Order: sequence, then structure tokens, then C-alpha cells
Amino acid sequence: MKLKDLLSILSILLLFSCAGTRDVLNDAPALPKREFRGAWIQAVNGQFKGMDEQEMKSYLIKMLDNLQKVNVNAVIFQVRVEGDALYSSEIEPWSRFLTGVQGRSPGWDPLAFMVQECHDRNMELHAWINPYRARTKGTKYVAPGHFCKVRPGNFVEYEGQLYFNPALQSNRDHICKVVTDIITRYDVDGLHIDDYFYPYPTKGKDFNDDAQYPKGKYADKGEWRRENVNHLIYQLHRTVKDLKPWVKFGVSPFGIYRNEASDPNGSKTKGLQCYDELNADVLFWIDKGWVDYCIPQIYWEIGHKAADYEELVGWWAKNASKRPLYIGQDVQRTVKAKDASASTGNQQEAKYRMQRSAKGVKGSCFWDAASAANNVDGYRDYLAEGIYKYPALMPKYEFIDNVAPKKLKGVKMIDDNGKKVLVWLHDEKSNTQEMNKAYRYVVYRFGKKERVDLDDPSKIMAIVKNGYYELPDTLVGEYQFVVTVLDRMQNESEGVKCKVKL
Repeated sequence: MKLKDLLSILSILLLFSCAGTRDVLNDAPALPKREFRGAWIQAVNGQFKGMDEQEMKSYLIKMLDNLQKVNVNAVIFQVRVEGDALYSSEIEPWSRFLTGVQGRSPGWDPLAFMVQECHDRNMELHAWINPYRARTKGTKYVAPGHFCKVRPGNFVEYEGQLYFNPALQSNRDHICKVVTDIITRYDVDGLHIDDYFYPYPTKGKDFNDDAQYPKGKYADKGEWRRENVNHLIYQLHRTVKDLKPWVKFGVSPFGIYRNEASDPNGSKTKGLQCYDELNADVLFWIDKGWVDYCIPQIYWEIGHKAADYEELVGWWAKNASKRPLYIGQDVQRTVKAKDASASTGNQQEAKYRMQRSAKGVKGSCFWDAASAANNVDGYRDYLAEGIYKYPALMPKYEFIDNVAPKKLKGVKMIDDNGKKVLVWLHDEKSNTQEMNKAYRYVVYRFGKKERVDLDDPSKIMAIVKNGYYELPDTLVGEYQFVVTVLDRMQNESEGVKCKVKL
């Protein structure tokens, strides 16, 4: 009898064989069960240029496979570099970072491919856009359909690059139109923007937006520019939430908000400030609830004279934890910073220890994914052998949804032509809202008499999207398996236990 035939009679057997359980958890284990473990995959560095479809797919698959080995659970994939698209779009032209020529089709859809590949590996896919940049310095040709060709007066040139003027509502509407297209057509888990707001300044060179600046209405241009960016962030937030409330809207700002010299509440740093120079008031967005998570780019070393990693992790943890806070980690700079006392020989161990111990910090993100995946100076090995050894669910986003799905009706082991398979059924009518539908299942394994502790990530055997799990042939003995249901926000149901003998 095949598996699909056995499932039809399973509901009768389940009622007599397995019971639901609600477990009382002990103290949390040393390794967290919930943690954001992200990786940025960028296009702007040109890593995909010159690759045909199969070469790029193979390259991305290898990278994702290596990230999966260390239980990365979120990929932030750059899909809009300069008012272009790494996906099929009728609004903006194909990116030159795919084919070398803006507007030239690669013949396939990288975003659709990445959504599928990430979801197959139980990774979230966050679509990463650069909102304001319209042309980078290396762009020699702009496609006829680019918005700067349609509305040339909407743009400002600055230091060899072109930018959407943040002061114009028509630009904000266009950016949100792009986001609407992405959110509507692709099953992405997040919409992500980076640290490029108003351009990084060059001394003595001003961004020319005098024509729009209402003199006398604001204390200075900085106040007005921050308000312009605030309008975009709010509109993006509303666009995402009105379409799909479960899609998370995140931001990755420059690592210094303000220096103490500019603001008594600022960090003890001496670098560029995202509030003053980039006109990005990140704390305001967090306080208003306009972003769902924040990943400040704290790329410097521990002990850096102008921007100390330890100082900045502590500062962001203190000031920005009203929304889930993750730390942006620079892989290359970390492994180059030596630490003879550490097992890694560099600052990787100390940085993760600081991040994990900072109250309010709930994960981190690699810059860049390729460096981590390629195991630069053993970076991936350290994670695989220790702090990322076991899978992790996403941190909770209770302000979006805190309702756990209903537990399964039952779990049973069946024999499918010699293969031992855990199968389960649940009442689909009990989870009718999209936010609370069964999205994944977590399979835990415990010894015969072991206390069931669903807060211990070392007991997670698998996270699967189908209603069954084939047990490894290597398992011999008596076990307790517990299966839970995850919804789109990774709220977790009560567990249902099944005792088996193999």
C-alpha cells in the first residue's frame, strides 16, 4: 500500500494511538530555539554578471546549500539595485547586473527561483530593494522604460550617480507601485530596504534639492529631508501591510545612528551618522511601529577607535528593541580582526558572544552571504560546530500576530514499503485565516523516558512543509516523537506526541 492510500485510513487509527500534550518547559537551553539567522545576497557587486541561467542557478544553489548546513533561516536577496529588476517586471527594466545591459532579459526569473529554493530549505526570502538609487557610477546605458526617462525632472544627479528625489510624492508612489508588484506576485516573506536614503555625502558637495525645499517652514534642510524619508517609510509600511500583513518590512541602517557629540543619547562613536548625514530617523520609525525589524550594519571590529562593535551593539540593544533587532555582521572584517585568545583566532567568537548576551538582540545577518557560505577563514565551520549547530525558528512578531495554530489531531508511524514514516492529520477548518494556516511542521525526537522539552533546539529533527516525515534508517530503539504546527509568523501550536519502536 502506498503512502497516499495509508493517509486515507489514518484518521481512524490516530484517535486510538496518540494523544496531544502541552509541555511545561524548563529553563531555556544555552542555544536559542528562536533566532534570526540571515544572509544578504547582493547583485550590486556584479557577482552574477556574465552568468547564463544555468550558471547562476548552480551558483545560487551551492550558496544556499552551504548556508543551509549552518541552519540559516532567512535570505535577503537584492532584487532592485538602481530602479531596475532582478525579476520579471512591467514597471522597471531588467537589471544590467544580470546580463550586462539594462533592459535585456535573462530569459528566466531569479526572484521566483529564489523564493522556491529558499522555501524548499525552510528559509525565508526577503526581497531587498534600494528605494532611491536610480543609476550607479558604472551604468553607461539606461533603458528607455526606466522611470528617469519617463520623468527626468524627478531625479537629482550627485557625484556621478542618479537618485529619485525623496521630496517628490510621485517618486514615493512609484516606489510603492514597485513594492505592490513584488508583494502581489511573489510569495516573499519580507520586504527589505538598505542603508541608502539620501546619498552618502561628499564634503563640499550638496545634494541639489533647493527647488523643492520650502524655506522658512523647517529649522533646516535636515529636518525637512528626514520628513521626506519618513513619508516613504510610512507609505511602504502601509503598502506591505494592506496587501499581506504577514510579510515583514525591515530596514538595515548604517551602524551609527548619532554620535554622543551630536546628541547626549548618541553612541560613544565618531563616525558618519545615519540621522544627520543620510537623513534616516530609524528610531522614529521603530517607535512608530513602521518597521517590523531592524538590522543595523555594525561592520566594525571590537575596539575600533571610531566605531567600536561592542559599544554599538549595546547602544542599539538599549535604544531600538521595540521591534526585533538583529546585528549586521561583516564576515571579511571579522575574520581579519585577530584575537589570539579565541578558538577561531579572530573576533568571530567574541562578536557572537556579545550579540547573544545583549538583551533585546534576537539574531544576526551576514554581509555577505558568499563569504560565509564559502567558509572564509573557517567562518562557517565555527557556526556549524557550535552556535548554529541546531535549527532555529524565527523570533516572534507578536505585534503582527500572536495566535498559535491549532494542534494536530494526531500523529502515527506507518510502514510504507519498508520505510518508517511519521504521518499526521489536522483539522484544516480550524485554521481558516491565512495568517494562521498550517505552513510548516516541526518534528522533535526524544528518548523513551526523556522529559519532553520543546524549548530545546537540539531535539528538532526536521522542519517540513508536507504532512509526513520519513524517519532515517539509522534510528534504532524506542523514541517519543512530538510534532507541532507553525503558521506563517512561526507561531507554534501545542505538540502532539507519538511513541514508536524502531
